[in-house]
Amino acid sequence: QVQLVESGGGLVQAGGSLRLSCAASGRTISNYAMGWFRQAPGKEREFVAAISWSGRTIYYANSVKGRFIISRENAKNTVWLQMNSLKPEDTAVYYCASAKSGVAVTTPYEYDCWGQGTQVTVSS
Repeated sequence: QVQLVESGGGLVQAGGSLRLSCAASGRTISNYAMGWFRQAPGKEREFVAAISWSGRTIYYANSVKGRFIISRENAKNTVWLQMNSLKPEDTAVYYCASAKSGVAVTTPYEYDCWGQGTQVTVSS
């Protein structure tokens, strides 16, 4: 079983940037797609971005397309989410997740390992 630990969250002004990291331990993630999800208070957990095991297939939610970039380095067992031009509506707890296969997917039930989350707060 893989353990995922997110870091890099914090408080930032609107228009600013943050880079989230997801460090995996326990097993390699190189064979698995990885994803980022977020959950704001009182809302359902929503898909943000996903990357296939090779990095060749990437998906973004429409709400973050053009502003966020997901990347991975399998040799470091790490995935990142670069968040630019942040908006107050990006405020949420952000979760890293490992998929059940190497195919990039966008629904939470296709992921079987989750981190504990990191808080991102964007002030207006």
